[in-house]
Amino acid sequence: MQGYIIDIKPVKDDDLIVTILSENELITAYRFYGARHSTINIGYKIDFELENTRANIPRLKDVIQLGFPWILDYEKMYCWQRYIRLFYPHLKDIEELDPFYFYCLEKLVYVITKQNVQRAICESYISLLEHEGRLHNDFECLLCEIVIEDDLSLVRGFLPIHAKCTKAKVFEFKKIKELFIKKKTTHLNDIEVEYLWDILLQGL
Repeated sequence: MQGYIIDIKPVKDDDLIVTILSENELITAYRFYGARHSTINIGYKIDFELENTRANIPRLKDVIQLGFPWILDYEKMYCWQRYIRLFYPHLKDIEELDPFYFYCLEKLVYVITKQNVQRAICESYISLLEHEGRLHNDFECLLCEIVIEDDLSLVRGFLPIHAKCTKAKVFEFKKIKELFIKKKTTHLNDIEVEYLWDILLQGL
């Protein structure tokens, strides 16, 4: 099996409870500490086997880390891990996992190889919002419920709000509309992408 590690919880004697986003499910498994075990961390893609035990959760075994071309790039790996951490609270209560999430990360790994990491993640997140039916391209203000036709702000989940209804960073309406339609950040400058990144980190 293969999947992405989205959560790690330390337990006794350096053992770990590991949550893995696989193609069709979230898997929680027990990882025993040992000198022969490969290092694992948030965001790693691994190939693994599960061994049933008397405990409530299976044991993680035969773990092989599947590297990325940019895994030694500190900036890309740091941003990737911060993004991946957001998936656990977002998905932990879902019983049946849509393969979309796994393949969304698969595509993102490839895109990050060629593109600025924050831009790549923001664009991927727009696709995630659209898939979940949470991309508000009707541009109705979250607070006053009046359609936005001028400068706007965004809050968690990239929800649009009139600039006058909040004190948050102001974006040009046409830029955010293009972002929501084309799912590309090429028309946004680096400072604007940084603001989008900060909003994204508030939670999926």
